[in-house]
Amino acid sequence: MSKESLLKSTSSSPTRIFLNNGLLTTRFDSPKNIRSPAMKTLLPTSTAGSLPKPSWLAEPEKLWSPWKLQNEELIEGKKDALSLSLFDQLRAGIDIVSDGEQTRQHFVTTFIEHLSGVDFEKREVVKIRNRYDASVPTVVGAVARQKPVFVEDAKFLRQLTRQPIKWALPGPMTMIDTLYDNHYKSREKLAWEFAKILNQEAKELEAAGVDIIQFDEPAFNVFFDEVNDWGIATLERAIEGLKCETAVHICYGYGIKANTDWKKTLGSEWRQYEEAFPKLQTSNIDIISLECHNSRVPMDLLELIRGKKVMVGAIDVATNTVETPEEVADTLRKALQFVDADKLYPSTNCGMAPLSRRVATGKLNALSAGAEIIRRELSAK
Repeated sequence: MSKESLLKSTSSSPTRIFLNNGLLTTRFDSPKNIRSPAMKTLLPTSTAGSLPKPSWLAEPEKLWSPWKLQNEELIEGKKDALSLSLFDQLRAGIDIVSDGEQTRQHFVTTFIEHLSGVDFEKREVVKIRNRYDASVPTVVGAVARQKPVFVEDAKFLRQLTRQPIKWALPGPMTMIDTLYDNHYKSREKLAWEFAKILNQEAKELEAAGVDIIQFDEPAFNVFFDEVNDWGIATLERAIEGLKCETAVHICYGYGIKANTDWKKTLGSEWRQYEEAFPKLQTSNIDIISLECHNSRVPMDLLELIRGKKVMVGAIDVATNTVETPEEVADTLRKALQFVDADKLYPSTNCGMAPLSRRVATGKLNALSAGAEIIRRELSAK
């Protein structure tokens, strides 16, 4: 399949979509199927995070883009965007679907907006991920979750499909790194409070039918001492009591200038994963999601998490160039040297909100086609 065909409208994708009793379904999905986070399909594909929003909902190719709709129109618009995002994923052949983060402006701050104890009018400038300045809200009192944040969205998505659903939440360490704390005055104390809140949300998401709950922790790639001292422990508190599968996503960020400039300073080998992997390997987290394609991460670092399920980033989110299926397959072949085939989940390096919908769709098609190449190779052995 050529790059040109991958970039065409999603209608060119070979995956057929059916409306079955109000559900969007694919060739993998029938009323007789029982939902399971462990797909019967070998190498089940997924996305690591956000997908582009429709231009009528928010300005495209931009983070923190303000909503173009208000009130009831915004509520309905978000539902429409979520449905459209699901449709795009299914038509591209993605096996484990998500909401594409269509109802949130940002993967961290939207969750925090729903908590008490945080003042979004009282802002301070902090250095996020220890590399770029940003104006952030202030913790002014005890943080608490007054009501569910994403649960209604998850219920809506669950009504639309029987495909396994993965839902992303910000991780405790990344949350504290996106705020100014004027109350607890301790990163660790605040992280433990957020872990309890995330656990409340995660349990309700599980009850709503979510199969995999992912916690986004790009901060794990920066604050190595804290990760090992208490970061992974707070993450385990966030998943406490969950029966669904859990994942942690650790990457090198969206394809924005602050991140790409930072990556240029990291040298010929990016060994940041080496700091957290040993402790993650013995943690209760089921799946580890990471960046691999067009990355300087040595693939042999995957040996440090042998035995875990791994979401291997086989799509570069920092470029508009659409990968060929063979390029995706090549990344997966390299990963299979260190990850058992039944534990490998092809995915994207990170979220794709800053990309155009056309490019993101092409990349999803390439991901599915590349995974299929490897499935055929494995079945021929």
